Amino acid sequence: MKITRIWADTSGESHYSDMEIPVMDSGPLGSMSEPLPVRSMILRENPSGYDYGWHTAPREQYIVMLEGKVEITVSDGEMRTFGPGEIVLVADTSGKGHASRSPDGKPRKSLFLPV
Repeated sequence: MKITRIWADTSGESHYSDMEIPVMDSGPLGSMSEPLPVRSMILRENPSGYDYGWHTAPREQYIVMLEGKVEITVSDGEMRTFGPGEIVLVADTSGKGHASRSPDGKPRKSLFLPV
């Protein structure tokens, strides 16, 4: 299963990398990964047309997209759009950070899982 990671290098530039989390056959339950540690759960709703300029992540955390879309630009210039079911690990807690906005003007619901 793919998780997209946003991270900062030693000069503070943020980048994307893709992580492949292995899942194993768990019989009638489907396929599952090994447990990934998280500390808590935060539910978030973003209003229609949100546009957040450059910022760093307040903590390393997974963002699980539930409803709507988000367009995230990292400081190296790469931009990606994420929708329902996709997971982003934001780990750029220092440096230039990233910018996020609604690509379609609609609200978004997501689940934050601090690591």
